Amino acid sequence: MATYAVFLPLKDEEKSKEHRPAHLDYLERLHETGHVLARGPFVDGSGGLIIYESPSYDAVEKLVNEDPYVVHGARDYVIHEWALVGHLRTT
Repeated sequence: MATYAVFLPLKDEEKSKEHRPAHLDYLERLHETGHVLARGPFVDGSGGLIIYESPSYDAVEKLVNEDPYVVHGARDYVIHEWALVGHLRTT
């Protein structure tokens, strides 16, 4: 399995507000099945970041394209394979 960082830059604020509940439900289901490791919005409102675990770029892109934000044109996306080295906690 590989790790992917997926940026979801804001494309349409109204559509983003409208489809947020479905987006969050979708990500929760993916988290429960082990596909989403972490997720969250940027505090400046410009979009968000999701960390996926997936066997391939194509597989993660398929998941991203099924996200209600992407389906309804609320967000764009940029996918980068990410070399997760470890988890550091400062507290």
